[in-house]
Amino acid sequence: MKPNSGTLVINIMNGGKAEAYEGVYQCTARNERGAAISNNIVIRPSRSPLWTKERLEPNQVREGDSLVLHCRPPVGLPPPIIFWMDNAFQRLPQSERVSQGLNGDLYFSNVQPEDTREDYICYARFNHTQTIQQKQPISVKVFSTKPVTERQPVLLTPTGSTSTKVELRGSVLLLECIAAGLPTPAIHWIKEGGELPDNRTFFENFKKTLKIIDVSEADSGNYKCIARNILGSAHHVISVTVKAAPYWITAPRNLVLSPGEDGTLICRANGNPKPNISWLANGVPIAIAPEDPSRKVDGDTIIFSHVQERSSAVYQCNASNEYGYLLANAFVNVLAEPPRILTPANKLYQVIADSPALLDCAYFGSPKPEIEWFKGVKGSILRGNEYIFHDNGTLEIPVAQKDSAGTYTCVARNELGKIQNEVQLEVKDPTMIIKQPEYKVIQRYGQVSFECIIKYDSTLLPTVIWLKDNDELPDDERFLVGKDNLTIMNVTDKDDGTYTCIVNTTLDSVSASAVLTVVAAPPTPAIIYARPNPPFDLELTGQLERSVELSWVPGDDNNSPITTFVIEYEDGLHEPGVWHYQTEVPGTQTTVQLKLSPYVNYSFRVIAVNEIGRSQPSEPSEQYLTKSAKPDENPSNVQGIGSEPDNLVITWESLTGFQSNGPGLQYKVSWRQKDVDDEWTSVIVANVSKYIVSGTPTFAPYEVKVQALNDLGYAPEPSEVIGHSGEDLPMVAPGNVQVHVVNSTLAKVHWDPVPLKTVRGHLQGYKVYYWKVQSLSRRSRRHVEKKILTFRGNKTFGMLPGLEPYSSYKLNVRVVNGKGEGPASPDKVFKTPEGVPSSPSFLKITNPTLDSLTLEWGSPTHPNGVLTSYILKFQPINNTHELGPLVEIRIPANESTLILKNLNYSTRYKFYFNAQTSVGSGSQITEEAVTIMDEAGVLRPAVGAGKAMASRQVDIATQGWFIGLMCAVALLILILLIVCFIRRNKGGKYPVKEKEDAHADPEIQPMKEDDGTFGEYSDAEDHKPLKKGSRTPSDRTVKKEDSDDSLVDYGEGVNGQFNEDGSFIGQYSGKKEKEPAEGNESSEAPSPVNAMNSFV
Repeated sequence: MKPNSGTLVINIMNGGKAEAYEGVYQCTARNERGAAISNNIVIRPSRSPLWTKERLEPNQVREGDSLVLHCRPPVGLPPPIIFWMDNAFQRLPQSERVSQGLNGDLYFSNVQPEDTREDYICYARFNHTQTIQQKQPISVKVFSTKPVTERQPVLLTPTGSTSTKVELRGSVLLLECIAAGLPTPAIHWIKEGGELPDNRTFFENFKKTLKIIDVSEADSGNYKCIARNILGSAHHVISVTVKAAPYWITAPRNLVLSPGEDGTLICRANGNPKPNISWLANGVPIAIAPEDPSRKVDGDTIIFSHVQERSSAVYQCNASNEYGYLLANAFVNVLAEPPRILTPANKLYQVIADSPALLDCAYFGSPKPEIEWFKGVKGSILRGNEYIFHDNGTLEIPVAQKDSAGTYTCVARNELGKIQNEVQLEVKDPTMIIKQPEYKVIQRYGQVSFECIIKYDSTLLPTVIWLKDNDELPDDERFLVGKDNLTIMNVTDKDDGTYTCIVNTTLDSVSASAVLTVVAAPPTPAIIYARPNPPFDLELTGQLERSVELSWVPGDDNNSPITTFVIEYEDGLHEPGVWHYQTEVPGTQTTVQLKLSPYVNYSFRVIAVNEIGRSQPSEPSEQYLTKSAKPDENPSNVQGIGSEPDNLVITWESLTGFQSNGPGLQYKVSWRQKDVDDEWTSVIVANVSKYIVSGTPTFAPYEVKVQALNDLGYAPEPSEVIGHSGEDLPMVAPGNVQVHVVNSTLAKVHWDPVPLKTVRGHLQGYKVYYWKVQSLSRRSRRHVEKKILTFRGNKTFGMLPGLEPYSSYKLNVRVVNGKGEGPASPDKVFKTPEGVPSSPSFLKITNPTLDSLTLEWGSPTHPNGVLTSYILKFQPINNTHELGPLVEIRIPANESTLILKNLNYSTRYKFYFNAQTSVGSGSQITEEAVTIMDEAGVLRPAVGAGKAMASRQVDIATQGWFIGLMCAVALLILILLIVCFIRRNKGGKYPVKEKEDAHADPEIQPMKEDDGTFGEYSDAEDHKPLKKGSRTPSDRTVKKEDSDDSLVDYGEGVNGQFNEDGSFIGQYSGKKEKEPAEGNESSEAPSPVNAMNSFV
């Protein structure tokens, strides 16, 4: 046994026989806490016996008859893989007429003359010993008879009309029927009283073999094969019984308990026949193990009550029947530990705004501590959908905002104590490119600049990188990188391309790109630039096996210096007419030493290059044939990938004729199964690029190498690559599928990984199929649309986003390899909790009256739960769009209309309406509406209307437009009084006085009796009093032409008189409205206040 290890090494390389170590081994690991034991390990030496010598008589058979060539390989361990080949090691072709049976025999449904040959050879391959045994060749001679008699089908195997087959659960069921007959019969399979299972049924060997993978008890039954041709049919019934070695339903799991706690160990297994369950404690049958008063065995369950620390032990559960057994260890650890937090204190987390934040709180304790999170020093416990609390203590903030930053405290507590730890979260502003580089067109030899101005969080250190065509900038001093720009000096055609500015910080990265197009500069008429003329006078000197010297004379450079000479070669032996790049030299050099390869007939040519372009190629040089040699290299891209479950396809990229170095190119293909200490198996094949190894185990690792050789010898030893034989579909479904509903739209699914040996291929990942069964709020089914999420790699959990709240879902999980999907796990049902509803589908406001509005609404399109009520909020809006007090009303969920009463007339209201579930309120819908005036728009005098009138006057006096109008009227009166006072003091005359002077009339003109104005000098419109019943404009403002008042209007109802100098006698008289006037009377004009009281 290796030191400090539990590995037992048996080495027979230095002597000894493998048979001496044959037996059953078991490992026991023990310490002061208990003892664990391993499964039984059976060691048996492999055997590959030789074929027994036998005399084989030639087979003479008549054309059209059936024939069976028996293989009868020697019995080996493990059993050999059988295949038929000829003397040239080529697989014998098989068809519906000729095929190999499961027992290795070669069956002919009917023989044909072309079947005559003397080299039918059966090979037995023993994989473990990497040996192939060969049976003596079998001779078959077919003699023809005319005419050939047609025959109806007869079964060659199995014989009789019925047979039986026993198979184990989870394995592969293979049923075979091979029939004789002419014409060749076709085989058809059915299951009596049922259907062949979908996705697990395959037909092989031209439908002569029925293959069902991952069989279960449901696959038991009678399977009938029918062989049919035009003359009739034959059938055979195979009765299949599926037994089962024990398999786990619930394997015992490690148990951590605190002193005084209770617990159970459960060991449940199934099988056919039903397995027997037995328990061991520390490797000893529990019946004779030391007694523990806290332990009670009840069949497949051990019940622990009030455990103490001395109750710690390792328990083994053994489930066995005649087909196998299961053994599992479970450690019962009685532990009393106060909580410990493993996350470092004051750990700093930094995230970008609007991205997820994960705050760790790794903990340990027994009993298992409860975890709580707080924000701030005296913050309350964190709850709600804006946080996700993981079982490992991690707090997730799905969308971190700036206000999410701060100190977070994790508290772990159990009955033995409490501990807390603080972590810091910083939320940074995202990095942005506020001015991106723009598309530029620049002339050759000009200068161009790209801008890249960024905005970033002041606490982060950004790094700006410029790329050209997604690669680093050329190492050229013409490229100048500044803080916010990239400048290219003396632009050339090579600078044409896409330039990308990448800004990186420790937390995020952004980029922006722009294209630079370089165009030709305006030509200079004095100088003509052109591509150079081709070189000439090529000469080969100093010819050696692997080198030669080439020289030439340059052509005219056409005003642009030659910068480079490019040398190309032609292989006239392998690829005549095709020119390849050899090398290039500076434009000042006219000779070059060229390295050559063996077995190539070389010709060379030279091309001159300047800044304008490339010249035409020169004339070819003379030819030079190099000598042959062994290959210098081996094939590249060697791979071993199986195309079928029982083969290994070895492929490689063949060497070119140029690389062959000589005639007779071939390949030595070698392989051996990895990790089994096999010898290499090798074959030499012609100049091809593929070789198929048959009869391999499914998805086994192989070491593969391919070596080139020609008539002169082998290439150097090739390197080995690891390949795998063919994949097959996974055998089992993931188990223990569990669903944890995170919130109303998100769920997390867990599963146990399938054993890697059952994947039978490269594990690609797991697929989760999930679909909505029904909505719990509507109880209505709809078309099932399955969704698929793929989780790459060996993951054992995944998140299911975008779920609908308050709904019932189903899901299953399947493992995926390179061949396809495995069987689905049993459907798992889960339900999402209620969420907040969507907004009501509509809100209509109808039937407006003086003091009421009628509201109608529709229920939410997505209730996301059981509606509990509706919330209506409303408030008035005045003419300046200011909002009044908010009123809230709760409405039962079964209502769809509401009449709002006792509202103000002619008032605009804004309404906010939303629905509620037990989770909370959904999004709201808003609407506005206005109550109407009365029919006439103005209150007319009526009996009993006095109270209404008073109410309306109070309402108008509180309106903003009315207060503004009154202020304007007061200001106008003040201005008029000031003007009159100034004119009087200056002795100025009124227009009437000036008129009198003009007519030299000493008499004062009499006033008209109908309107109280001064004769022809009166402006009827300007001095017309407001009439009762007149209206304000619709926008509730008094227009200028309605508000210009005469002196009479503001004389408090007294007809004014003038004295001899035209002054107004009654201006300061202070007369009341009802006092008689001293002059001619005019009709009474209402005061501004009274006039305004007539408005609505």
